[in-house]
Amino acid sequence: MATTEVSPMDQNPTPPKQPSFQQHYPPDFPRKVFAETIATYLLVFVTCGSAAICSVDEHKISRLGASVAGGLIVTVMIYAVGHVSGAHMNPAVTLAFAAVRHFPWKQVPFYGAAQLTGAISASFTLRVLLHPIKHAGTTSPSGSDLQALIMEIVVTFSMMFITSAVATDTKAIGELAGIAVGSAVCITSILAGNTDQYQVDQ
Repeated sequence: MATTEVSPMDQNPTPPKQPSFQQHYPPDFPRKVFAETIATYLLVFVTCGSAAICSVDEHKISRLGASVAGGLIVTVMIYAVGHVSGAHMNPAVTLAFAAVRHFPWKQVPFYGAAQLTGAISASFTLRVLLHPIKHAGTTSPSGSDLQALIMEIVVTFSMMFITSAVATDTKAIGELAGIAVGSAVCITSILAGNTDQYQVDQ
């Protein structure tokens, strides 16, 4: 009976090649980080700015107007920079995408730093522009702490579910994802605004 010889290469298969630095951080990666910074800056500038003005004079911007402004800026930014950076604009979104393996973990700290930089820069800009307003853009719950906590959990879960569903599934609505996510932000802001002043994405 013939025997089959096993070559040394078959006994010791070549280990899989580790991803290179350029695969983790492609040449356009700085562009993605910059786009994420700008998108987060504009998100915070519009949402917190409209909330601050609304808190002083609802005749200038109503609560409904502030909610719509938040939804619209999210929609606009998704179409403006979504093809560049993904338009996460929120560390929770970046972590959610990384958790379901639709975003590399090695890039998460850079996106988080970009989002933090954009948010802080927008906050300082609003502080300068809206200086007479004492608590510019600050939100606080109008109900009990427990009500606010439960509302935050439900709303944040809803937002992450919708965002992950429409942005990571190739069979989902594709180019209409921006409208879906922006509408979700607007709806949840209207719903949760009276309980916890909607701090999930603002």
